[in-house]
Amino acid sequence: MFGIDAEKLFVLLIIGVLVLGPDKLPEYAAKLATLIREVRRMAAGAQEQLREELGPGFEDVDWNRFDPRQYDPRRIIRDALTDEPGSEPSSLGRSSAPAAASRTAAAGRLDAGQQAPFDSEAT
Repeated sequence: MFGIDAEKLFVLLIIGVLVLGPDKLPEYAAKLATLIREVRRMAAGAQEQLREELGPGFEDVDWNRFDPRQYDPRRIIRDALTDEPGSEPSSLGRSSAPAAASRTAAAGRLDAGQQAPFDSEAT
């Protein structure tokens, strides 16, 4: 919670009790409870408004699928490095022109009379 562990929170509560004193503490606790209830009510209202505006088609969307924390960069790099040269991953669906350019670049040199590959997507 806000980067505060249990010991620090306990110390802050003790300092708050000492600063406020026993006479004002119940009043401020009631104000804090009211504030928390109001924030929860506003969050529930915002959720309901979002559901109404998005419509019924968005209720069955798997939002965890779009979580960037699930992607392991090491696995992505390992998969990219173990692909066969010249073959493209099936998820990209690009044309064969970039693959031909990568094969030519992998060879290192152009043969006499051979033109450099042109990648229309890169320009």
